Amino acid sequence: MLFNSIEFIFFFLPTVFSVYFLFTKIRLFEISKIWLILASLFFYGFWNIDYVPLIISSILINFYLGRFLVRRKKNLDKKIIFLVGIIINISILGFFKYFDFIIFNINHISGSNMSLMNIALPLAISFFTLQQIAFLVDCYEGVSKEKSLINYSLFVVFFPQLIAGPIVHHKNTLSQFSDIKNKRLNLKNVQVGILIFSIGLFKKIVLADNLAEIANPGFTEYYSHDFYSAWLTAVAYSLQLYFDFSGYADMAIGSALLFNIKLPINFNSPLKSTSIIEFWSRWHISLTNFINAYIYNPLLLSFKQISFSKAMFATFISIMIAGIWHGAAWSFFLYGLVHSIALIANHLFRKNRLRLNRYLSWILFFIFINCAFVIFRAETLTGSFNIILSMFSFSHLNEINTLELIIVIFAFLLIFPSRNSTFYYENGVKSNFKVAVFLAVIMVINFASISEPSTFIYFQF
Repeated sequence: MLFNSIEFIFFFLPTVFSVYFLFTKIRLFEISKIWLILASLFFYGFWNIDYVPLIISSILINFYLGRFLVRRKKNLDKKIIFLVGIIINISILGFFKYFDFIIFNINHISGSNMSLMNIALPLAISFFTLQQIAFLVDCYEGVSKEKSLINYSLFVVFFPQLIAGPIVHHKNTLSQFSDIKNKRLNLKNVQVGILIFSIGLFKKIVLADNLAEIANPGFTEYYSHDFYSAWLTAVAYSLQLYFDFSGYADMAIGSALLFNIKLPINFNSPLKSTSIIEFWSRWHISLTNFINAYIYNPLLLSFKQISFSKAMFATFISIMIAGIWHGAAWSFFLYGLVHSIALIANHLFRKNRLRLNRYLSWILFFIFINCAFVIFRAETLTGSFNIILSMFSFSHLNEINTLELIIVIFAFLLIFPSRNSTFYYENGVKSNFKVAVFLAVIMVINFASISEPSTFIYFQF
């Protein structure tokens, strides 16, 4: 089921919301949690019911491994069980996400002819695997001691964040579900939730989906670009990706807020960044936080002495893992590589106290991020190289599509003067005529634009 579908907006969400608060009203708190779990599994299974047993099995395995880690006192026993848990999670993720890719490359290198299994990627497996790995790490370190299977299951499958994040931490989420104050209907949260959800829906169906109509042909016909069309394709996709993914995050945050659950902010105007370091603090923030907490910091602390070069090594490995996490393709490896190199260069720049004019910094960042997103999007490395080369080639200039240019410029200009949705999330919404008109206009445009819903880009990761 998609956030941008009629089924979700008019049937699923109102029904789940109403029944949940009906149960909490009569103080059936455990039943209300079970209701959310069942509704979330229905939400997940609506996409493909075949993978519901997989996510249930993953929940049971990780919960009981976590309980074992909490109860055991012997370090050797804990370490063995912890390693078994990590291997199980990575193996499941690796099988579904990377097995065919590995076989394909073995065939290519060795000339063998092993058959591909054509494994379909289970929806959300990357996200719920990361969250459960974090849970096992915290159980091993004694940070988490969750005893309720119901609470843990709800943490994993809560439908607003289940498919594409934000990546949530069990400590923050579970405490909110247990807070008695969150069992009561909060009209302020409902108001803010509806507004943020509506902004996210606008980003998706009005902006991202229309930008896709410009970007997609450009990646299909990558061999026919000139300077203008290459840049139009690149910028259209960068904006599409941002509005699509941040739109999803807004809808997830807005939906969760209806239930008085505050999910972490995942985007904070990343395209306003003036450096790649700043970008990673604003883009997919929950993934960045996970990388820092569970990859970068442990790797850095594993060294007896910390130095700048070792910190850069940890940065390189961490961002490479982040790139490969996105999928089984050499384009994601290259995407991680260019970001790793850019981050190290940025840190070297800062270490030597070199500074550029803010506007020049933004221009250099914008050029880099568009090239990086071309690599991220292109189906082949050849396609990405062709587009990037055309972005810096003036050998031939064709006539530009004026309408497409206007759409891209309009979407681009919306980023800078507009308030980020996080403002309303952090500061609330005043009940006044101006806000009412803004919300009404957004909702009218959204409902007029809803048609056959398109999937979100990050569903494929």
